[in-house]
Formats: sequence, structure tokens, C-alpha cells
Amino acid sequence: MTLSGASQHPPRRKALATLSALTLGTVAALSALMPATAQAAWPDKPIRMVVGFPPGGPVDTHARILAEKLQPILGQTVVLDYKAGAAGNIGSDNVAKSAPDGYTLLIANTGQMSINNSLYPKLPYGMPKDFAPVARTALIPLVMVVNNNVPAKNLKEFIAYAKANPGKLNFASGGNGGISHLMPEMFKQASGTFIVHIPYKGSAPALTDVMGGQAQMMADSIPLFTQYIKAGKVRALAVTSHTRSPALPDVPTMAEAGLKGFEVVGFYGVLAPAGTPKDIVDKLSAALRTVLADADTKAKFEQQGAEPAWQSPEAFTATILSEQKRWGETIKQSGAKID
Repeated sequence: MTLSGASQHPPRRKALATLSALTLGTVAALSALMPATAQAAWPDKPIRMVVGFPPGGPVDTHARILAEKLQPILGQTVVLDYKAGAAGNIGSDNVAKSAPDGYTLLIANTGQMSINNSLYPKLPYGMPKDFAPVARTALIPLVMVVNNNVPAKNLKEFIAYAKANPGKLNFASGGNGGISHLMPEMFKQASGTFIVHIPYKGSAPALTDVMGGQAQMMADSIPLFTQYIKAGKVRALAVTSHTRSPALPDVPTMAEAGLKGFEVVGFYGVLAPAGTPKDIVDKLSAALRTVLADADTKAKFEQQGAEPAWQSPEAFTATILSEQKRWGETIKQSGAKID
């Protein structure tokens, strides 16, 4: 029986060993393939970039440049999806509630990232906790202009004129709580002046009334004013960035014009929903860094009055938080609130 058993077991053991080897080999082969497959899987379909404002505005223009440049790098179409309303909050909320799979992105401005959380008491999302910041993409300097009938020819003279006429001068803005409202509020605090705020439903009608003399001063993003400054329809006093703008090289900075330490610059950035895998966020951020280093991108940004200013996800998150604190203090001091 022993001899008989010995004669039967070796073939069985050999078969089991062969099967085991095949199984282990298959598992090993699949394991080796899985990381490559997962990495290659994104992106394998079009990416949706949400714009929280109507087509034709500065955020839309910025988004179009990024989408055009990202497509050849990612190998997929980037489709712009407009969710306008409530100072960008509708678009932000849409992205916050989207699947965190790398196929939905938000292109956001200063208001969405660092102002609205203090201005709107009942936002349905948190910034940045409900997002995965991908990269800051640009800095947006502002320019302060006055009506041509204002006797002040430069910033120092305007501050002196405003101090001599407290409450008699008006500044126009594109709406309550926007950057064109809050930047002049910062200016008033820094210069010790009292200038009355007149909010409008948009920056275009506000500028019309500044040119017409119904308001004396306004500050907003550079592209809004460039053609009117060059045509002599308004007088530029200073830009709010650390250095002069290539779009307005003859206009001094606030510091050069006499208001030391005053710098207020808006910014744009791209965010994904919270929970988006880190490898996807990192790949997107690297792609945007490549886009922003492109000479053609820089030229198009300069036409928009913007400066390429890439930040990593970590640095970008820190910027959002620090700017929230800064703008929040200004909102509190100004008393601005939107229910």
C-alpha cells in the first residue's frame, strides 16, 4: 500500500505545484499591470471646467486661455460650463457637490475664494474645505481712476483733496462687496479719507457714471479701463500691484505715487472637489505650471491685465486662507453684507 500510494502522489503534487505557480504568476502579472492601468486611466474623457460668471467677462476669458492650452497637454477636451449667478457662488457650489474624480474643475476669482465666505452668511459650501485647490494661475492688479474734472493730477493730490472735502466725493463700484467696492474701502482706511460708496449693477455702468461725473473715483481690474485711460476719458492715478503693469507702463504703483505699503492684487485659480485623488491634483497642477510658463500664455494674460503666477496646491491653499483673513477684516470694517 505504501508503494502504491507513493506511485500516485507525485503526479498530484506536481499538478498542484504547476497550478499554484500559474496562479501566482497571473496575480503577479495583474498586480504589475494595475498601477500602469490606473495611471493611464485619467483623463480618458472630456474635463468640465465650471465658470461662475457669464460668457465674455474676465473670468471667462481667463478660462478660455487655460482650456485651450491644457487640452494638448492632457490629451482631452476641456469644456467650459457656465453656472453664472450670486457672485460666482452657484458655480462654486456646483463643483463642491460634484464627483471628486478629476473631471470637474472650478476656475475661480478672488471673490469666490476669499471674499464671499465673509460676505454671504449662508453659503452652502465651505472654501477651501470643500475643495482641493489645484493651482493659482494669475495675479490681477487693479487701477484707480478719477473723473477728468477732479482737480487732483496724481494720487498725493487726490488724497489731499479728499481730506479737504470729507464725504463730498463718491466712488463707484460694480456692486456691494465686490473687489471694486472693497479695494477703495482699503484705500480709505490706508489714506485716512472719507469717500462715499455708490454701488452699481456691474462695473460698466459704474464706469459710465465716473466718466460722466456722477462719481469721482473708481478702482477695478485693468482691462476695464485701459482703452478709456488711453483715450483720455478718465485719469489713472495708480495701479495696486507691487510693480507697474505692462498694460499701463506709464501709471505708477501706489507706493511710487506716495501711499507706501499699499498693495491689493486679485487672483485666479483652479480648484477640484474635495477628495479628488492627490495624483490627479498633482498632474493637473503640473500641467497648469507648464501652461503658465508658455510665452504665448503670458502674452495673452498681459492683454487681460493679468500676470502668470503659478502656486502649488499647498501654497495655493495657504494663499486662499491668508487672503480670506485680509478681505474678511475689510468687509467687517466696511459693514458690507449680502443676505
